[in-house]
Amino acid sequence: MVVLFEQKHDVGGQWLFDPDVEKEDPLGATKFMEVHSSIYNSLRLLSPREIMGYTDFPFLVKEGLGRDTRRFPGHRELWLYLKEFSVHFGVRELIRFNTRVEYVGMLEGNGVCGDLGNDLKWVVRSGKLDDDIISSGNGDVNDVDYDLSIDRVERNGEVVEEVFDAVVVGNGQYSYPQLPSIKGMKTWKRKQMHSHVYRVPQPFQNQVVVMVGNSLSAQDISMELAGVAKEVHISSRSQKNFMEGFSKVISKHEKLHLRPQIESLEEDGRVLFVDGSFVVADAILYCTGYKYSFPFLDTKGLVTVDDNRVGPLYHHTFPPLLAPSLSFVGIPRKATFPFFESQGKWVAQVLSGKRKLPSPDDMMRSVQEFYRQREADGIPKHETHDIIQFEYADKYADKTGFPHLEEWRKKMCLVALDNSDVHLETYRDSWDDEELLQEALQSPHFTQHIGPIIIST
Repeated sequence: MVVLFEQKHDVGGQWLFDPDVEKEDPLGATKFMEVHSSIYNSLRLLSPREIMGYTDFPFLVKEGLGRDTRRFPGHRELWLYLKEFSVHFGVRELIRFNTRVEYVGMLEGNGVCGDLGNDLKWVVRSGKLDDDIISSGNGDVNDVDYDLSIDRVERNGEVVEEVFDAVVVGNGQYSYPQLPSIKGMKTWKRKQMHSHVYRVPQPFQNQVVVMVGNSLSAQDISMELAGVAKEVHISSRSQKNFMEGFSKVISKHEKLHLRPQIESLEEDGRVLFVDGSFVVADAILYCTGYKYSFPFLDTKGLVTVDDNRVGPLYHHTFPPLLAPSLSFVGIPRKATFPFFESQGKWVAQVLSGKRKLPSPDDMMRSVQEFYRQREADGIPKHETHDIIQFEYADKYADKTGFPHLEEWRKKMCLVALDNSDVHLETYRDSWDDEELLQEALQSPHFTQHIGPIIIST
């Protein structure tokens, strides 16, 4: 039996837009985040839709009321795609919506030794979050019969305790804010928030805003704030990393200003920078990324998060001492759906006995060698999982017999990145890869037959 736990009322994860951010701590200082999605209202895809889809379910243009037919559509269109995928393949029937996993741990009596991972069982405790929201997929645990079994179900009020043969962790990587450590941050009395809870620019009307960070989302948000704020000061540790496109944007908008790293925050509202300059700000918006967090998971210290390195994980997926009964999907950063598809298929093949993992010792040696190579290459620990390159994706696919990424997909991705670097404001609506687009649309990925999809929006 397979059960998927989903704390929200529908599929989509990060792409299920949640405008109700008032319930969330603005800096994410809670164990369990009330708001999972970090999507802001105006967000559009960074990549063209053609490279985003799963290998057996292309991200097609859909006509109709409320549909976004652009190549770089808004976030809602990708959510609708995921919803259609879940209907087409019958995934929704396996999902318990509005259900939060509170605890995952090894069943007592399973000591950690030898080839334990094959014999482990896992206790999972979960609770309903909102019974008023009715969604398909909230079936009884005996509705679907699969190989993975549940040994015991104990209901204690609204908390359900179950025992599973295996657990796959896939709670995402863009929900728990990563914050800098700045002198005076805890005593600064004015508005401070992480971009996790940013949705629209209107609350910053006529305000002086300091933005910390220079990620793509930070650049998106700064351009949006420039239309309403009095001033927007973008603070970054290094201004050498700004691409040509963003430099052009800053030169066009007199409200946008580049600033060095922040030295301290003063109680009178001043934000002091390391070059001695300062501004009196109304608000600080931290666009400083996210950290991995598994507040529900107890592995007795066998899997840890250290400086944003989740480990040890064999190829970012299996912890050697707990595999195959525990695995992680979605750890690598900046990956597209086909990579995670290959990762999910590998996990499924291992759990079903179709593929074998190396011994725990061999997996651990592989992890340590990977760490040594990253260190030799000068890559900091917190970037351990920033490994998505086409070559790595293809090598990973070889583990499962998964097809390599198509050449048109690789080229289209690089063209979009190059275009965004130079034409940040316009690249989503102006492109010059028509030949690649036609090659993609004529490839088996798009010409394979897919039956009609009927879904309400």
